[in-house]
Amino acid sequence: MTTGAPTPQPSVRPRRSRLRTFLPLGIAVWLVLEIWLLTVVAGAAGGLTVFLLLVAGLVAGSVVVKRAGRRAFQNLNEALQRGGSPERAGGNGFLMLGGLLLIIPGLISDGMGLLLLIPPLQKALSRITERTVERKLRQAAPGSLGDAFQQARIHRPDGKIVQGEVVRDDRGEAGGAPREQRPPLTR
Repeated sequence: MTTGAPTPQPSVRPRRSRLRTFLPLGIAVWLVLEIWLLTVVAGAAGGLTVFLLLVAGLVAGSVVVKRAGRRAFQNLNEALQRGGSPERAGGNGFLMLGGLLLIIPGLISDGMGLLLLIPPLQKALSRITERTVERKLRQAAPGSLGDAFQQARIHRPDGKIVQGEVVRDDRGEAGGAPREQRPPLTR
């Protein structure tokens, strides 16, 4: 006997991105390496040395994050007083990331955090990141978050980017009523 209900079709799961597939594995490998390196250093130099290294990383990271945050706020405040838009925050962003990596307990993260505190490396990473983001925004599929960012940007003739929204006038030729009336959305 049939009930008239449609037969459920098997759902097709969308393919997972590489990042979602390999990120958990990468984090697990990183944690195992951090613990292994801490035990090796503790065996060679002693547990107190490792503890002091971790505390020094925490203190140094806190100072760096506080300094980067203060600098970012100062740059924003100066830009607003000038009446312009704030400059790109790539340097401050990588400075903060370096500080956060110093705060995270572990010697590998401390090494990566110290590398991010080097200004030429910050500038190089900032340029690479900017190019990558621009390329991804250009390749954004319709309806994606990148497409929304791309559509929200309006370029002025002087090259500055102004955030805004496009408002279309849907009036007819004679300037009368709009061509199409849509009912309000209700739930």
